Amino acid sequence: MNITDVRVRKIANEGKMKAVVSVTFDDEFVVHDIKVIEGQNGLFIAMPSRKSPDGEFRDIAHPINAEMRARLQDAIINEYNKAKDVNNQ
Repeated sequence: MNITDVRVRKIANEGKMKAVVSVTFDDEFVVHDIKVIEGQNGLFIAMPSRKSPDGEFRDIAHPINAEMRARLQDAIINEYNKAKDVNNQ
């Protein structure tokens, strides 16, 4: 499965959430509302989630293995950095 498009929809300058992203796979499937978060160890992604009746948040779409998660996170953070650089010019 190839990541064919990453769209950074919102960049916030304040707070921990830095952007909301949509990712398209193989030009056929899209996942919306992936968040770029500033954590203690740098940027990371949070997959779209829903609050369950017991109060926990559960991902509604997510990578199955660490390799895919790393590819997805790298692609998203690279596009976020490009968008951030364009906005800072």
